[in-house]
Amino acid sequence: MKKVLMLIVGLAACASSFAQSGKTVKLTGQVVCSVCWFESNDRKKHPYGTPADVSCAGDCSEKGLPQALAVEGAKGFSLYTLERGAFHLSGKDFLEFVPKTVEVEGEVRKEKDKRFIKVNALKVIETAPAKPVPVSDDAVLALKDMAGVDQSLASLRGRVVVVNFWATWCEPCKKEMPDLAAIQTDYAPLGVQVIGATADAADDAAKVLKFVREFKINFPVWLGATTDDMERFGVGTVLPATVIIDREGRIVRRDIGIIKPAELRMELDKLTAPKPSTSAQAIKERKKEASLVPA
Repeated sequence: MKKVLMLIVGLAACASSFAQSGKTVKLTGQVVCSVCWFESNDRKKHPYGTPADVSCAGDCSEKGLPQALAVEGAKGFSLYTLERGAFHLSGKDFLEFVPKTVEVEGEVRKEKDKRFIKVNALKVIETAPAKPVPVSDDAVLALKDMAGVDQSLASLRGRVVVVNFWATWCEPCKKEMPDLAAIQTDYAPLGVQVIGATADAADDAAKVLKFVREFKINFPVWLGATTDDMERFGVGTVLPATVIIDREGRIVRRDIGIIKPAELRMELDKLTAPKPSTSAQAIKERKKEASLVPA
């Protein structure tokens, strides 16, 4: 009788566990690489989302390793491996959502000590970008170009410069490349220069060159941009990010995330608009023209 009772209790516990695992839930968390996440033992101290994290996620995706949802609770973070469900994916996995914060609805299950969630619905949560750290408005950046030659923003003083921080593994970066190329074409005659500062290292020059050709990039690309560079420019550490620098070498605009072409063009229009001459001769000519206008 005792054995029968224990068996019944055991079956009830299994049934309860199964019901708990199979229920539909809503979870909010950050989409991360299920492997790279564990490169830090303290994600409160070292938040996920650096260019290195995103690069790792891209490499792991190519190897077929899945992404996960990192959900923060009272006792720390729990990881739920993301599985395909009713939600339509544009790619083979959830890489395009790394490292965004999302709300996921789906069925959860547990296998040994791992949690999984079948994604039936997914919504990106717009979070306010991290407040830029106090930085100087003087733009200082020195990297190597595709030919290995040292380049510096100091050499572009006198021109309006658009610096875009990006990487070959960054999915959002791909979406804004056509707009940046169009801006380079349209504004180059007005003294504007777009610079692509990629987080890819010099060792990945071949990969970068392939990217340049694929997306028809028509502006210089500099290699090896770091999170320190991005933070010094006041745009955080998550790609992409863009800054506009005036002719005196001062940062006048910062954009975190995919650029808004219309807004960027409005800023460039202001920076490249011809300034009225203040020379004595010009003022005299304007007064002369004004005197010819009938009252």
